[in-house]
Formats: sequence, C-alpha cells, structure tokens
Amino acid sequence: MRILINEGLQADAIDILKGFGYEIINQKYDYDALMDIIQTVDVLIVKSHTRVDRKLLAKGHNGFLKMIVRAGVGTDNIDMDYANQLRIEVYNTPNASTDSVAELALGHLLVLARNINKSIVSLRNGQWNKAAYLGTEIKGKTLGIIGFGRIGKCLAKKADALGMNIIYNDLYDFGNIDVPGTYHDLKDLLPKADFISIHTPYLPEPLIKEEEFILMKPSAYIINAARGGVIDENALLTALDNDYIKGAAIDVFLNEPHPNERICNHPNVSVTPHLGGSTHEAFYRIGMEITQILQPIQRKNVI
Repeated sequence: MRILINEGLQADAIDILKGFGYEIINQKYDYDALMDIIQTVDVLIVKSHTRVDRKLLAKGHNGFLKMIVRAGVGTDNIDMDYANQLRIEVYNTPNASTDSVAELALGHLLVLARNINKSIVSLRNGQWNKAAYLGTEIKGKTLGIIGFGRIGKCLAKKADALGMNIIYNDLYDFGNIDVPGTYHDLKDLLPKADFISIHTPYLPEPLIKEEEFILMKPSAYIINAARGGVIDENALLTALDNDYIKGAAIDVFLNEPHPNERICNHPNVSVTPHLGGSTHEAFYRIGMEITQILQPIQRKNVI
C-alpha cells in the first residue's frame, strides 16, 4: 500500500507505518502537484490546509485512492458527500487534540481577561500603561460554551476547576452528565455569559451574526477556536467597533492562511494562526491514532 502524507506526521508514526510494510511518501504537494500524484496512491493523509474537492477525489478514484485520513478533527476541507459517493473511506482523529484546543481557548480567555495581548504590544512599544489595563478575575464569571462535544466538555471541566460558572448550548440538551454546566437556548445563553467560547464543527452559514452580538453583554468576550466562518467576520468587526462586546480571541479564520487583516490588527482582539491542535502531545496522539486506523486489520471509526 502506498501512502501520501501531504502535511507531515509525527516521526514515530511514520516509522510504525513503514514497519507495517507500507510505502510512505512524506512530502508537501500543492494542489496542482497533488492532482498529478493522487492516482498513484492508495491513502492520502492530510491536515486542514489540503483541499480535497470533487475534482481531486475523482482523479484519485480513477487510480488507486481508497482512503483519506484527516490528521485532526474537522473534515470541512474534504468533500465528504462525494467521497462517500465514490466509496472512498474517510477517517479522522477525533480524540487527539481535545486537551490542546481546550487549553488554547482557556489561554485566550485569560489573555482577554487580563489584557495581556494589549499590554505586550504597548510595552514592546516603550509604553508603561499599567493603569490602562485593569483586568478582571475569571473566578465567579459565567462561561458560555457553544458546542458541547469533546472539546466543549473538556473546556468546561478546566474552567469549572478555576471557579467559573458553566452554561452551554448544543444541538442536544445532555441533561445530567458528569460534566459541569447547564443547558441554555442560544438566545438565552448569549446575554448571560461573560465569556463565550465556540466549539462547533464547520457550518455553511455563520452561527454568530450581528443579531447575536447585540444580545451579548457589552462587557463580554468571545473566543473562536473552532472553525473560520462560524462567526461572521464583518459582524465581529461591527460589534467591536460599536461596543456590542468588549473583545474577542480568534484562532481560526474564514480565509486561511490569509486572515482578515482588520481582525488581526484590531486592538481588542487576541489572534493566533490556527494553533488549536498544535502541541507536541497532540501531534503524537494524532500519529498514534493514524497508525491504529492504518494497521493491517479491520479498521474502525470511519466517518
């Protein structure tokens, strides 16, 4: 079996795959080059930046392509419907980056609460603006989590340990579960939360638009470490410029790797370049999950 790893993989995982007797191509191809090679591989392993659209899938289907593995959680860069139509199996690694993404969201929450992003910039510019950056404690504050899957629940446990009150919104009311938090309708959650953290899958339409921002507290902060496009970026800028909310932290953008410059340069926004799952530990777990998917026995967890 010939496997193309298009955006890199943990070295131990590559060694294990080679030990299975597979031929490994560990090289980054742009879209045009990928179109040339896709017919020659049985398995394609990608991360978030490789676009696997209908054209690429059709080309692979005409060759040997049988499987795509997403090294990460979200599969919005893969045309899932067409892959299923062509009977090309698609897998992901849903557990590997849970703690890493939850910790990044919590890190951004603390950055916003204590104006760390602003004070770093001003201090590097030779300013000592201690009085301008009066922050707030997170203990006793309410965290609204939108999307209560693996990452949302993980964040709830971490924030609860720091003394925050947890409310959440999801497609389902999970009721009595062994995770702190009470279910609220979205329009009920938004005006109650001091901090709002989004952990939904990719959505074809923005979940948070201008009407949702208007419902929030003027002192609220919003964090998006889920997927670009979940928040309407123009509505976010309107909300920030008109004091609908106090600030935002954004790790994911609609147009990556060329994010909205106004958001990146806004003084009330903390930004990172899609670092949610970018930890040594998550990369290791992703690699190990992929070796389990590709071990030469019957595979599990197909999407």
